[in-house]
Amino acid sequence: MKFLFASDSFKGTLSSRRTAELLTQAAGEIFPGCQCSFTEVADGGEGTTAAVLSAAGGEERHVDVQGPRGESVRAFYGILPDGRAIMEMAAASGLPLLPADQRDPEQTSSYGTGEMIADALAHGCRDISIAIGGSATNDGGMGCMRALGIRFLDKQGRELSGSGADLIHVDHIDVSGLDPAVRETVFTVMCDVTNPLCGETGATLTFGKQKGGSPQMLAGLEKGMQNYRDVIIRQFGINMDEVPGAGAAGGLGAALMVFLGGKLKSGIETVLDLVDFDRKLEGVSLVVTGEGAADWQSVFGKVMQGVGMRCMKHGIPAVAITGSMGKGAEDIFGCGIHSIITTVNQIMPLDEALERAEELYLSAARRMFRMIRAGMEIKK
Repeated sequence: MKFLFASDSFKGTLSSRRTAELLTQAAGEIFPGCQCSFTEVADGGEGTTAAVLSAAGGEERHVDVQGPRGESVRAFYGILPDGRAIMEMAAASGLPLLPADQRDPEQTSSYGTGEMIADALAHGCRDISIAIGGSATNDGGMGCMRALGIRFLDKQGRELSGSGADLIHVDHIDVSGLDPAVRETVFTVMCDVTNPLCGETGATLTFGKQKGGSPQMLAGLEKGMQNYRDVIIRQFGINMDEVPGAGAAGGLGAALMVFLGGKLKSGIETVLDLVDFDRKLEGVSLVVTGEGAADWQSVFGKVMQGVGMRCMKHGIPAVAITGSMGKGAEDIFGCGIHSIITTVNQIMPLDEALERAEELYLSAARRMFRMIRAGMEIKK
């Protein structure tokens, strides 16, 4: 028997690596002599860079950049052994970098994300994957692009700083100073939302409130984003209201596509490619995956769906261990996951379940492998 373990982390309790260690222990007890391997995975959210580096090797590169409000932030991204780069925009421009009383989508900027990209380009990276979840910004990606040499000008020809408040003042975009290395580089934008740039489901009105925007502020920012959209249409002939994902990360999705030629791709699909997951499946008898909570969202770009679909493609069965199951969790059975085992084995308070996470996970793993062994003994 050869097992491959590829679980998401259980936020606040178990890392992806720790789940694999517990699975290896349980598998060895039930299937003595079995082969166990694991790969860390993530869905493009927080922890993606670390997971890819752990699974694929490479090095962390730390760089001082501007945070969302212009403060100094020590961010990091990864450079893989083959020279590709993996980064999270949240490391430089993320919402967790700001205390609640400093969150203001009129003033925040994605400039630091552009500085990370510029650093990767300067170090020779010509294939860059960037996860764009968790942003503190609503600047249409202007800050990020300014760090790469693009100038956003008002009607008087004055350069704008690139914060959300500047959206309404954009009249012309000068791309002549864009870092020439961009033209030699492939950009993959890891994104699982399909929001357009403007409108009721757009960047501002969907995500602006959580970034500190009041109703009045958001109304003004939406007008600014519409102006920004219209300038892009006029100069580049692209309507980002018609492009799914353009509204991700406060419009950074739009900027990465329009100015850098970025291609949007599912976060988990990108991660699985970066860690060479298909090759790791060779000769595997069973894959065990999982995440903290399984529900209807699990089939929309989450780890279990991505892993299950790859396994189904290669004809390899996959099962999952999760902390809990919510409404719609069974939908994952259509994505290559044959069964789900939950770690919680009796009625208990959430605090207790979190405190006993390792014990409960190991128990679930043992139960799962025993059931698999019983299935193998069923006479046809």
